[in-house]
Amino acid sequence: MEPGDALDRIAAALERLAPSPPPPTDWRAAPAYLWEGERARAVPVLDALPLDSLHGIAAQKVALRNNCARLASGAAAHDALLWGARGMGKSALVRAAVAAVQAEQPGALALVQLAPGTLPTFPALIAALTEEPRASLLFIDDLGFGADGRAEMLALRSLLDGGIAPRPAHIRLAVTANRRAIIESEDTSGAMHERDERDDALALADRFGLSLGFHPADKDTYLAILVGYTAPLGLSFDPEEAMAFALTRGNRSGRTALQFATELAGRAGISL
Repeated sequence: MEPGDALDRIAAALERLAPSPPPPTDWRAAPAYLWEGERARAVPVLDALPLDSLHGIAAQKVALRNNCARLASGAAAHDALLWGARGMGKSALVRAAVAAVQAEQPGALALVQLAPGTLPTFPALIAALTEEPRASLLFIDDLGFGADGRAEMLALRSLLDGGIAPRPAHIRLAVTANRRAIIESEDTSGAMHERDERDDALALADRFGLSLGFHPADKDTYLAILVGYTAPLGLSFDPEEAMAFALTRGNRSGRTALQFATELAGRAGISL
């Protein structure tokens, strides 16, 4: 056997053993996608509550839904930053707003969530979506701050407003962050590294045209949110028990209200 023939046979055998490359992503086939760093995984059903089911954030709902509708229709739209108290519906609102617009404008808008740790591959995602006619809202959930998240925050800041290649107008971002004081400019910190972190956060926040704050719910708002979940089910509740439930979880929020409504529905043998 000639050496060249042996090499050809080895190469052919290796090709047979190697897995087939994944098919290219069809960016028009699904309502949502999960970007995993090198490829996107289609999500055939977007997990989203109806907008009407989100309570206590009326102004935020209108602002984000309208921004998503403009993006889907080809009009100018903002990158959006949703910041503030945990459990008040930031992530749920992103999904619900996109789902509402998808119902009104079928096929016009996709939600693409970046999996944790994939921010360095952001340029590759932009490149993949640039030639697609469908509008995309890129979703970064729970952006980190402080020492652990500073590198990620700086990278995102550069990508938003520091690159030489323009980002197409049909690709916009929605970012959520639990840092309540992300857009407050007053410097109350003493240590230099704390001031640097605050300056970094402010510099990032400045790059979002739409900034929506989510604040802890007071007692009346918490109970009103709970009514919004329970009334359509024909359920009633004891306000004192509802407040005690919130106390055991350490906060009054939309998430806590939903958890208590789930408890009530379970007791009644019905589904939310």
